[in-house]
Amino acid sequence: MALGCGGGRQMKIRNPVARLGASEEGAASWYGEPYHGRRTANGEVYNMHAMTAAHPSLPFETWVAVRNQVNRRTTAVRITDRGPFVKGRVIDLSRAAADEIDLVRLGVAKVKLTVVAPPRDYERGRQFTVQVTTARTKKNAEWLERKLRERYKDVFIRYRPALAKGGTPESWRLLVGRADNVKQAQKTLLAVRSEYPNSFVVGWDVE
Repeated sequence: MALGCGGGRQMKIRNPVARLGASEEGAASWYGEPYHGRRTANGEVYNMHAMTAAHPSLPFETWVAVRNQVNRRTTAVRITDRGPFVKGRVIDLSRAAADEIDLVRLGVAKVKLTVVAPPRDYERGRQFTVQVTTARTKKNAEWLERKLRERYKDVFIRYRPALAKGGTPESWRLLVGRADNVKQAQKTLLAVRSEYPNSFVVGWDVE
């Protein structure tokens, strides 16, 4: 859907729906080290040997089939992370999934995504927020919080402890809004993306 935002610009934000059979085409890439062992956007630890992927908007726990349009090889992955934030790319595969469609060697390839299993009860009983950015120090997080509060009413800082495995340092996540459904959270996302283009909707319960 196309919606207006500040300055007269138009910004297009895809709704994070996961209808069975819904498809999308674009470029795929993959990620491994140094992200192996770090936290993903849904709160779990990234394992590049598992069949997972990052997508800009599909709900976490959605399963998609990914077909390499060149060699016709197909793999299936569970969405656990956000990305890739590169124009034209629609998915970032784990190394294991990339191996299955011969993407590791190529680096980037044209693919077709098809939703094969939507997440169960994704919205039921949950609230949602927008993760705007992360800060590496508490001082920076508090500065960003003050800056965000100049424009938004509900701003939160959520501490995330370090993970020794994977070398993930501690961080402070900056969250804006607390909505009862994804559509409400998308309205907040539209507002913040003009200044924070890598922001995304995430479940309030995600650690």
